[in-house]
Amino acid sequence: METDSVKVDSSLWVGTKRYRAVLSGWYFNWTELDKKNREKKTISVPISEVVAVAEGKAEVQPQKRAEDTDRDFTLFYVNRTRGGKRALWCLGRTEFCCPSRDLRDQWVTQLRTALKTHCPSRPRRLLVFVNPYGGKKRAKQVYRSLVAPLFELAGVSTHVVVTERANQARDHILKKDLTGFDGVICVGGDGMFSELLHGVIGRTQQEAGISEHDPTVMLQSCDLHIGIIPAGSTDCVCFATVGVNDPVTSALHIIIGDSQPLDVCSVHHHNTLVRYSVSLVGYGFYGDVLAESERLRWMGPLRYDLSGCLVYLCNRSYEGVVQYLPADPQLSSPRDNMRCLSGCRVCSESTEMLFPHSDSCSSLYSRQLSQYSIGSEGEWMSVEGRYRCVSLTCMSSSCPRSPKGLSPAAHLADGTGDLILVQDTDPLGFLTYLHRHTTSKDQFDLPFVEVHRVKAVRFTLPPGEEDDYHDEERERQSITEGAQGTPKMACNSDVESYGDGSQQYLAAEQEEPGMKDRRRKRRNFLCGLCCSKPPAVSVWNCDGELLPYTEIFCKVHGQLVRLFARGIEDEEGHEENKSCKGRCVLH
Repeated sequence: METDSVKVDSSLWVGTKRYRAVLSGWYFNWTELDKKNREKKTISVPISEVVAVAEGKAEVQPQKRAEDTDRDFTLFYVNRTRGGKRALWCLGRTEFCCPSRDLRDQWVTQLRTALKTHCPSRPRRLLVFVNPYGGKKRAKQVYRSLVAPLFELAGVSTHVVVTERANQARDHILKKDLTGFDGVICVGGDGMFSELLHGVIGRTQQEAGISEHDPTVMLQSCDLHIGIIPAGSTDCVCFATVGVNDPVTSALHIIIGDSQPLDVCSVHHHNTLVRYSVSLVGYGFYGDVLAESERLRWMGPLRYDLSGCLVYLCNRSYEGVVQYLPADPQLSSPRDNMRCLSGCRVCSESTEMLFPHSDSCSSLYSRQLSQYSIGSEGEWMSVEGRYRCVSLTCMSSSCPRSPKGLSPAAHLADGTGDLILVQDTDPLGFLTYLHRHTTSKDQFDLPFVEVHRVKAVRFTLPPGEEDDYHDEERERQSITEGAQGTPKMACNSDVESYGDGSQQYLAAEQEEPGMKDRRRKRRNFLCGLCCSKPPAVSVWNCDGELLPYTEIFCKVHGQLVRLFARGIEDEEGHEENKSCKGRCVLH
């Protein structure tokens, strides 16, 4: 094939050492030669991972520098280093010296032509949102010092918006003209990502004339890619899709145009869309922790640790009826120990099932969909009991403190979620379950824990609990409507951003004093170990936001959005995939 033929082959110098350099098809290789022309070590870089080619001697970090010499050129590419147990990406740089200027010009021309030929999907123009208030408030510095120079080197133009309020990024995506942009980037945490997620999905459905509020509708896959530069507190989504929370690694994924499809869960109350979720929809323990942490915001990130301890000591459990639509167990199982890694077989096979009419990857954005119909596929299962927590996740939800996450074998793009039911148990048993999230032990290998791979979930209260629920729901609805002006869709405030908490917490701050006191009495989650009457219902934690409803319906939409990522890389996998065109690493 023409793409595998040798384009350029010559001797080049790197420092004082002579190399034989070959540009052939998908790779650029250079092999060290000794004085007798015997070959020694070879370095091979996929063309897909070349960032830029500069004439002369050039540097980007620690400061930008360029020296235009007649016979030199500089190659910038993705290089892998070890950062603890994870592989970090950094900017590799090698200066080559040619025997003549004509040969130098030939190398530069051929390398740049190869980039255009083999990497047509790289982004050329990006819309960047920087949240200056999230995490440790270093987002502007991170972008300016680490990310912007890389974008400039790669020839990526950007329009930067420094956000000043919650939901500014979402509103910008929904209302402004995005013509010419190849993707939207968030520099911030999971809350900032959620804003972009809601904006991109909402705009796509508006343009397609699809109602997001209809839980039976099949949503249109989104064409506009989302990129994440981690600068928040936990950065769970970035960690679960890239494998590390490192701004340079994420920036390089964006530059080379990596594309990772991602499942999204829509959360509905009756016929109203409440929110979208990618990491956690949690009831019971996780909802109580978030609700209590809102009262301790003055503590900063430490509030989550304290809230977790207090909620655990309260030893709460809640009644509930959980109905779920099981996924096909023949394809995968949450207990099969098959981690979702870059090039995941399960996700690839799911693409063929979700989009059977696809002739190429680009057709993922077409409307020729055949995703499941809630009413026609499979048999709904129903369980009723008393639970410590009920969780639904569309990804592993791993983070640095929990490297394997809530469900280690969950997949990013298989059109399913993992439903985790933790039944009421003794405090020591529940502590064992929580502790196993931080170790390599199987958190599902406990008698009171069950996990199911599902396509949809419905949560309702038993008949005896409904009266208390409806009273609380009326209060939550009135509070939410008073703060937002409309019950159509719960706003997506950034929990890590702006220091303003969830919408429900914000609403409580705006209530009349009498209402606020009555609400505090009814929703005092941590009224002490000697509480005479624990609350009948908990609250839902949806990607760090409190939901205003208890009875909800969740539906998983397969590969609804795309990220600038490629999934978590497996070091052993790189050695096995040396024949992969443009996706393996030999350096």
